[in-house]
Amino acid sequence: MRIAIADDDNEIVEFLGKIVEGQGHVFVGFAEGNALANALLRDTFDLVILDWNMPGKTGIQILEWMEEAVDDRPPVMMMTSRTAKQDISEALNAGADDYITKPEDPSVIAARINAILRRNSGASAMETEAQYGEYILDRIEQKVRHKDNEVALTAKEFELTDLMFRNRDRTLSRRYIMETVWRTNAHLATRTLDMHVSRVRSKLSLTPENGFRIFTVFGYGYRLETLTKGV
Repeated sequence: MRIAIADDDNEIVEFLGKIVEGQGHVFVGFAEGNALANALLRDTFDLVILDWNMPGKTGIQILEWMEEAVDDRPPVMMMTSRTAKQDISEALNAGADDYITKPEDPSVIAARINAILRRNSGASAMETEAQYGEYILDRIEQKVRHKDNEVALTAKEFELTDLMFRNRDRTLSRRYIMETVWRTNAHLATRTLDMHVSRVRSKLSLTPENGFRIFTVFGYGYRLETLTKGV
């Protein structure tokens, strides 16, 4: 999972970053609200951890802005030193999914982060085998079956397939896909991603007739679209 951490205190960003990495996730730090807003428009995140008092857009302003400007809005955990009940109520009403007051024990923060990610990943993302229409993904053996036929995929092709099915109908940035599947910076070997997407599209016959298609969002990334209702 990819998590944005926004706080004007660099020590807090590093503190939260270690917790996030300790849970096997990737984080990107931001010191002010405008930089975070710009990133949310061009990149994909699974969670935003947000301070209240920041230069540029404040935490509350970011929440209100996200409701209007971000189509696939990630969940938001507000983490701030504000403890008044009125502040907590304002943040939750503005769209925050959770609220933590500083300071807090790292184990509690980790548990709250993972709870939000579980709630938003969907039940099928946690299963060892998942079915999407006529496609069955075996996450233990890293195999895909389509209409009772096994499709031969490389390890990276399977990871890309699994990522796209878990996030079907959600636009994923190139950077997000590269960091999730290849664990590398998106600016390295972008043709590698294009090649793998093309191979997955071809090998799995991701066409309208089979209920799914991979849609290219130019200048941003890719989206696996569901074309069959109830899938």
